[in-house]
Amino acid sequence: MSGVGNAAPWRRTRPASARLVRTAEHHGSSRAPARPGSSRAPARPPRELGRRPSRLEEPAVTDAPHIPVLLDEVLAALRLGDAPAAVIDGTFGAGGYTRAILAADPRNRVLAIDRDPTAIAAGQALVTEAEGRLTLVQGRFGDLDAIARDHGFSDADGVVLDIGVSSMQLDRPERGFSFRHDGPLDMRMERDGESAADLVNEASEAALADIVYHYGEERRARAVARALVEARRRGRIETTAALAEIVAGVVRAEPGSGIHPATRTFQALRIAVNDELGELQRALHAAERTLRPGGRLAVVTFHSLEDRIVKQFLSARSGRAVAASRHLPMAAQPAPRSFALATKGPVAAGEAECRANPRARSAKLRAGERTDAPPPPPLTALEALASLPETQTRGGRR
Repeated sequence: MSGVGNAAPWRRTRPASARLVRTAEHHGSSRAPARPGSSRAPARPPRELGRRPSRLEEPAVTDAPHIPVLLDEVLAALRLGDAPAAVIDGTFGAGGYTRAILAADPRNRVLAIDRDPTAIAAGQALVTEAEGRLTLVQGRFGDLDAIARDHGFSDADGVVLDIGVSSMQLDRPERGFSFRHDGPLDMRMERDGESAADLVNEASEAALADIVYHYGEERRARAVARALVEARRRGRIETTAALAEIVAGVVRAEPGSGIHPATRTFQALRIAVNDELGELQRALHAAERTLRPGGRLAVVTFHSLEDRIVKQFLSARSGRAVAASRHLPMAAQPAPRSFALATKGPVAAGEAECRANPRARSAKLRAGERTDAPPPPPLTALEALASLPETQTRGGRR
């Protein structure tokens, strides 16, 4: 993982100064949110002003083939045109976007990246079918600029990213992403490194509360963390069913919502285990360094944490960033505009697609077009958004 060392993502935190940046950006106030380990009740989970938080819904487990979300809209945003195009699909998954890009023009080439070895193995048939036009690489999209250089895709015409967990991963109980069927508590996209079971059994109560509150936007984060620590004293928490039962004991389901009470906690743990938000902000900067002038970036997100990072990146890089505050002052010299917005706000799926593919209900597409300006330095505010606040010390312990 680039620039982060060997520590597990959930063991790394951001400094208190970065915590104030996040507060100013998302609450319009200098008052920092309450810490899960403090006696004061936490503030409402951060969200964009004037917009309700998106519903958290785990896609239904189904035997139907994977359907790429907002496919037509993504192809339109990439604006491939009549000329042959070299496109990077940073989240190959089941290959839906890649297959469509290859089919759009027999001269198109795709560099597809996925961190999941299962997706790489399943994609070999498409590699053969593409007859040399598809290069499939196991790796992280946060490193897509280095991967592009290694495979001759510098100055790419397009980059597409579909963020988050795939339906294929949710559908396999042995991967441990879902509570719909019991399985080992894993959640590792790369099937390597520290798992969700390691996190819930080894992290401190304060760290667990931070993760569940900030990555899951769960108001009962402290109660969830206490319940996990109490349960692991009786024995390790090893399965998705065990975790879901523990969380359901302290989080009540919202009447009529159809959302399982453990949904937010599962999301939080998955994000922490895979450093998903850190990878996203690194991928945005990597795409900026890789796209040619006139090349397009298209990003599909599925919850507000992801969408906020993409929105702020494109807003800042197109010169439409929010007004400065004392916690996030404007630079003395404005940064060059490396992107022009290619969509007016987020593009959502239509009613017909949502009926055919329930996963599309929460999807948002944002896109930008690369200008000829040189890539500015990375946005430190995005790094803050993607990280946990520094865990407070209480009673001499973390």
